[in-house]
Amino acid sequence: MSTPAGTAAPQPTETEPDLLVDVRGLKVHFPIKKGIVFDRTVGHVYAVDGMDVQIRRGETYGLVGESGCGKSTFGRALLQLEPITAGEVHVDGIDLSSLKGEKLRTHRRHMQMVFQDPLGSLDPRQTVEQLLLEGMRAHGMATDAKAARKRLSELLTAVGLPTAALSKYPHEFSGGQRQRVGIARALSVDPQLIIADEPVSALDVSVQAQVINLLGDLQEEFGLTYLVIAHDLAVVRHISDRIGVMYLGSLVEEADAEDLYDTPLHPYTRALLSAVPVPDPTVEDTREQILLTGDLPSPANPPTGCRFHTRCPWRQETRCDEERPQLRVVEIDGVPPSHRVACHWAEQIASGELQPHTVDPVEDDEPYWSGTDEEADGTEAASRDLPGSSG
Repeated sequence: MSTPAGTAAPQPTETEPDLLVDVRGLKVHFPIKKGIVFDRTVGHVYAVDGMDVQIRRGETYGLVGESGCGKSTFGRALLQLEPITAGEVHVDGIDLSSLKGEKLRTHRRHMQMVFQDPLGSLDPRQTVEQLLLEGMRAHGMATDAKAARKRLSELLTAVGLPTAALSKYPHEFSGGQRQRVGIARALSVDPQLIIADEPVSALDVSVQAQVINLLGDLQEEFGLTYLVIAHDLAVVRHISDRIGVMYLGSLVEEADAEDLYDTPLHPYTRALLSAVPVPDPTVEDTREQILLTGDLPSPANPPTGCRFHTRCPWRQETRCDEERPQLRVVEIDGVPPSHRVACHWAEQIASGELQPHTVDPVEDDEPYWSGTDEEADGTEAASRDLPGSSG
């Protein structure tokens, strides 16, 4: 039975046979401390603030949004690399938030990550052979030396590298080759889920397509499930089955890939897509252009109500400022129940009943956030990327 329009979509359970990842109400808050001798908590960075995501077996789920919105923190929290403040993370029917120590380590074999920086994520003192064997030995998968060597050769062949690469060090490869080594390392322990955090953003444009196509080929060969985190909308569209759009710690829209690009409903999604250049001058000159004013608010001091209302051209006073919208199915002809949006006025905006207006800059008590998701959790800083860019 289909979900009635205008109501919240049903929440699947971990018992559904095709559901691999089920995240419910995930929150990751980092304390802000002050003091030299006695630290005291004076606030929190709300990096992830209420995420509900379901990923089916064998599909690719793309997660997009501006830098600093919490994408990378969400991916790391799935692997329990960041402490979870609240919520549940079910992978293959098991609640990871309830696992500790050896039980968690054992289950981590089924989940691997491909990191954004291929050079920084590889130990420069280890050869490719040592890098690939490390995870296999940790999980008892390299007890037979001959079988392990055969497995390494198969992995390198799968990612398009020669067997001779086993004796080389990371600095001897190009950026694209290093990312292939990172992918091979993730595959070495035979995972079900791979979280690819900006897998091509650090690579030359000429190499990006090769790595994206490689991920697609490996998915078919090994039956993998992907969570692809990116800010490049073209990359996400090419590889994803479903896409979630994230803004300041939570989802604002979720839909099948083609449906999202054909019919974006949330004002933020429409703004992101309007920033992507189109090679046809006729289309480029006539299509909708939405320019967002201001910067991403600080995750340490998020706006009340709708998190996007400080930058939204369709903002309506009172309700947008005070009431936080829930991710819901909308009542719009031609929009399937799988398309959900967190906007009070999605129907009115789609019909043209509400027209965009000029947005006055809103002053925050806290300085705006200008870093990456990694900077939000206090690990490292990097420059902020523009929506829709590929750098």
